[in-house]
Amino acid sequence: MPEIATPDFAADEARFREEGRKLFAGECTFILGAAALVQVPDSDLPEIAFAGRSNVGKSSLVNGLTGRKNVARTSVTPGRTQQLNFFSIGDRLLLADLPGYGYARAPKSEVDAWTRLVKTYLMGRPQLRRVCMLVDSRHGLKTNDREVMKDLDEAAVNYQIVMTKSDKVKPGALERTVAAVKAEAATHAAAFPEIAVTSSHTGTGLAELRASLSQLALPVANR
Repeated sequence: MPEIATPDFAADEARFREEGRKLFAGECTFILGAAALVQVPDSDLPEIAFAGRSNVGKSSLVNGLTGRKNVARTSVTPGRTQQLNFFSIGDRLLLADLPGYGYARAPKSEVDAWTRLVKTYLMGRPQLRRVCMLVDSRHGLKTNDREVMKDLDEAAVNYQIVMTKSDKVKPGALERTVAAVKAEAATHAAAFPEIAVTSSHTGTGLAELRASLSQLALPVANR
């Protein structure tokens, strides 16, 4: 029987990391902020959305992935992001930084409006290739995270859980939280099988996440 060649996963990983580095280090352009669905850009680019509870670190993660400080506006005040903010990465990929759901220092009517906007966008965006659902490593999954996961399952929208602020948790506690989140995610049909553990402060996990997301971008030859 002839010998069967096995793929060189280490070589693939190095290649994917380099592709991710080049993509996210390249041109990053703010497109617009949409306060209503009618304002969402009409684009043929593959799209990745960053969703999560208020103050979970969505804007910090976008800045960390692109290696820039002010691509997405960050704040310690929950509810600062009040629009769907779109960014083009090398004219090959569109990123959407979404308003946080859950608690925010804003009137309840405004928070309810942002939540409806986010959910409607997530359920009806055909070019959406993946939702990065951010979860604070200090707290794990919360009730409104589970509600969004259920909605995404029902809409068959692919999502990956991205643990943020991992530098703020001791290693043992982090390991237990990640294990619990991974076990729960495994029961959801639309959840991506791998959990990304990141820190925008230390850079932990950003290279791996860039590598994964870059595989969803349009090939260079297509632009």
